[in-house]
Amino acid sequence: MKEQVLAVQRMQEYIETNLEQEITLAALAQVSHFSPWHARRLFQQYTGLTPVEYIRRLRLSRSAVRLKQGGCRVIDAAYDLGFGSVDGYQRAFQREFGCNPGQYARTKVPIPLFIPYGVQYREQRKETVSMEQLQSLFVQLVRKPERKVILKRGIRAEDYFTYCEEVGCDVWGILTSMDALEGEPVCLWLPEAYRRPNTSVYVQGVEVAADDPGVVPEGFETITLPPAEYLMFQGEPFREEDYSSAILAVQHGMDRYDPSFLGYQWDDTVPRIQLEPRGERGYIELRGVRPL
Repeated sequence: MKEQVLAVQRMQEYIETNLEQEITLAALAQVSHFSPWHARRLFQQYTGLTPVEYIRRLRLSRSAVRLKQGGCRVIDAAYDLGFGSVDGYQRAFQREFGCNPGQYARTKVPIPLFIPYGVQYREQRKETVSMEQLQSLFVQLVRKPERKVILKRGIRAEDYFTYCEEVGCDVWGILTSMDALEGEPVCLWLPEAYRRPNTSVYVQGVEVAADDPGVVPEGFETITLPPAEYLMFQGEPFREEDYSSAILAVQHGMDRYDPSFLGYQWDDTVPRIQLEPRGERGYIELRGVRPL
């Protein structure tokens, strides 16, 4: 992988680790192993944002998550995330999200949180990954009730990266700002019955209670899913640099798995579900089943 990509990845990781501290271009240059001028240029080339813009957006989004979780005052969110004044923080929050932080804390209106992605992992998907050995898989039967999904459709996307290219990566940030049944957004592969003409198989959304009136953001829509049983496949915890191979390992194991051992068969009339790949818990995917 190119040294420039690894340099930007190191800067992103430094920002993540030091988000509540002062972050200078000199410090970013030091961890990148390039000059300040070159480090700034590389960062903007690979992330689309200057370091200052990136840090500001990430701090605002992290502050919004604290407000969403409750128990955090606006003044604490402002100063803990490095803003010099409450007034300045409120103005920046309003410009970024279209509402002030107090209003968001009270109403939880959906807002487009900034969700950064390591440039290293964008480059990894372009490389060929060989899965010679399977990792251990944890398999569990789970039952989901009737529920609604507030989702955003793509055009032709069949996976995360093509979906992001079609609708933008901000969708996940909006979904993360919303309340969900399981506490986090989901990605879905929709069966034909849930698709509209000329829309994607792969979508992102949040599951909410069937009777939840919810707030549906502009450009999103709602579908209703029936009660269903799923086999949940969870892989081993993985290092972030092994992101792609961890996903492929679980999907390969799921494809080879025979649910008849548990008295079930696959039920592809319900969407396949993907949770956000997070290294500390392993990659998780769910596929519908029904009794034999």
